[in-house]
Amino acid sequence: MAMTHDAQPAPKALLLEAVERALDGNWQAAHRIVQDHDEDEVAAWIHAAVHRMEGDIGNARYWYRRCGRELRESVSPDAELREIKAALLG
Repeated sequence: MAMTHDAQPAPKALLLEAVERALDGNWQAAHRIVQDHDEDEVAAWIHAAVHRMEGDIGNARYWYRRCGRELRESVSPDAELREIKAALLG
């Protein structure tokens, strides 16, 4: 299920905070941030990467489907989080 286009986007600053916390190894804090914005595509992408960090691949795949992406096993979660950060910073 892809995100709806009428959903309110999550604040960019919160998403960047989630990425930074995940990159610092605190996937739990990142998860707490993004789970409050589950209709936002970027939040769902971060959510997927965080579940990969946790080792919960099944849940990660769910969140990849939610944001219209696929799990790329050749890309580490840290590299993916840096990719998300670059996308947020535009």
